[in-house]
Amino acid sequence: MPHPSKRSEVAPFRAMDVLARANRLEAEGRDILHMEVGQPGANAPRAAMEAAQAALARGRLGYTEARGLPPLRHAISDHYRATYGVEVPETRILATTGSSAGFNLAFLAAFDPGDRIAIAAPGYPAYRNILKALGIEAVEIEVGAETRWALTPELVEAAHREAPLTGVLVASPNNPTGTMMAPDALKALIATCDDMGLWFISDEIYHGLVFQGEQQTALAFSDKAIVLNSFSKYYCMTGWRIGWMVLPESLVRPVERLAQSLYISPPELSQIAATAAFGATEELEAIKAGYAANRKLLLERLPGLGFTEMLPVDGAFYCYASVRPFSNDSADFAARMLEEAGIAATPGPDFDPVNGHAYIRFSFAGDHAVIRAAMDRLADWLPKQG
Repeated sequence: MPHPSKRSEVAPFRAMDVLARANRLEAEGRDILHMEVGQPGANAPRAAMEAAQAALARGRLGYTEARGLPPLRHAISDHYRATYGVEVPETRILATTGSSAGFNLAFLAAFDPGDRIAIAAPGYPAYRNILKALGIEAVEIEVGAETRWALTPELVEAAHREAPLTGVLVASPNNPTGTMMAPDALKALIATCDDMGLWFISDEIYHGLVFQGEQQTALAFSDKAIVLNSFSKYYCMTGWRIGWMVLPESLVRPVERLAQSLYISPPELSQIAATAAFGATEELEAIKAGYAANRKLLLERLPGLGFTEMLPVDGAFYCYASVRPFSNDSADFAARMLEEAGIAATPGPDFDPVNGHAYIRFSFAGDHAVIRAAMDRLADWLPKQG
């Protein structure tokens, strides 16, 4: 009998497995508090919804050029100018079917099978899974408090000496940690990669969701960087599956050719809505203020409940906390917490195969009442453990 390909043998995305189990428990009548997935609890901004409704009323939706609608690419270019003071030509911008498609396109255009790409651990699990499926080696470099949970030039140079790298991928703010690289640290790492002739990929999908420190795009420091962003997080448009890439000139046509064959084009309706979302700053900042209140609540409550080791929560909407006071197995801890307390969160092995057993990720993207209720349930459940 035929069998699945070796490239399909990737690890499961545990956050989605937790969500599936939580949904089954809800279907059985259980009251589940969701802190497992990085999905905003708010709706897409009104301006985006209204633009989409108007497009539906007009009737016909179809293919666009693979790079995306010109008005969307123009709006993205304006966004870089207004937000970062960086001039990005529309010719280097490509709309994507979510940032996930952007990663596929970046990896396919910049790397060949057998290439080695450095990523930080803990980090987003889909990086290593996509790379593995494409025959590219993810070189996971353990980071810690001494580097503020980020890759450094020294760590990259050491990995390159061990066996040559072809690229480096950085997320700032990071998922699952929420930590962010300072602009000077980001600049130094990009300069090192440029000097070494390595591709630098910057995952900036949590830009806009920064509570402490200063965000800066990699484009401020190099026109060779590959930058990915999305409307899923700050813009609350996960289900619309729309994102974008900014590419160095040498990759624009290769990525466009790949996009034409793999995706044809991003959904036109989503592109229309995304263009309008850039005009919803006031509404989106009010949603962000809700995340800030959730963050404040977790930083106040979790240490008192025994989660005394937490990584810096600079941005995004995650708190990555040690479960060592309660367990040496965060997967078991998360499973029991879901079944017994009705709180869904993601265990650390999703993000770090080496040290993730000691950590759990709480998402605070949901409603404030849900986060508060979860802390109250934890306060009741934790004393019963051990």
